[in-house]
Amino acid sequence: MSQIEHEAAVSAFLRKRGITRCPTACVGITQARVAHADQIALQAYTETKESLRKAKLANHWRRRHAGISVAVEDSETPASV
Repeated sequence: MSQIEHEAAVSAFLRKRGITRCPTACVGITQARVAHADQIALQAYTETKESLRKAKLANHWRRRHAGISVAVEDSETPASV
């Protein structure tokens, strides 16, 4: 396969899959030189993901504790009647 054919095949693959960036460059911090705008975007993405993770965890514990208190109340109600 010639260089031109290879580049055409890679371009076709990327168009077909809709890939615009290297996924590993967007997932974590890298040692490569990255444009300042991309650094800011990665930082914002990381902060958003972390705040969503914390909110999800807090919601999980709130629901879990609410479920436990409701279960205790429900189990006490028939015994007191």
